[in-house]
Amino acid sequence: MGDILSRIFSKPLAILATSSYDGIKDQERGNIKIGKNLTMTTDSLGSHILLVDDLVDSGISIKKSINWLQNNYNQEIKEIKTAVLWYKACSIFEPDYYVDYLLDNPWIHQPFEIYEQMNPADFTFVKTGSQIKFN
Repeated sequence: MGDILSRIFSKPLAILATSSYDGIKDQERGNIKIGKNLTMTTDSLGSHILLVDDLVDSGISIKKSINWLQNNYNQEIKEIKTAVLWYKACSIFEPDYYVDYLLDNPWIHQPFEIYEQMNPADFTFVKTGSQIKFN
């Protein structure tokens, strides 16, 4: 989502890697893990941040991400806003912007989930000219 918004609004992108699900099929909420560094397309983060995520479930991950940004870039940051696709009612955090508010707590099936159960042996690679395609 962040990459898409970065392109639409012609704003630089910074990525903070986080993970909070593990267990069977990565469907168990665990301890949040946050990367040590941002990956950025600019030399500085900037003063007005839009923190984007796919969903706010418990709200813990996004709150910890905000704290991480404030602890590591506080001198640069004047404002942090948040945007998500799905905002669940069970969340302890209310995002500034969201696409869909979910009154119940459904499991969101992401389009990339099918790849979590695959490995390279599941694909056939075909070289045609200078291109490599996989089936």
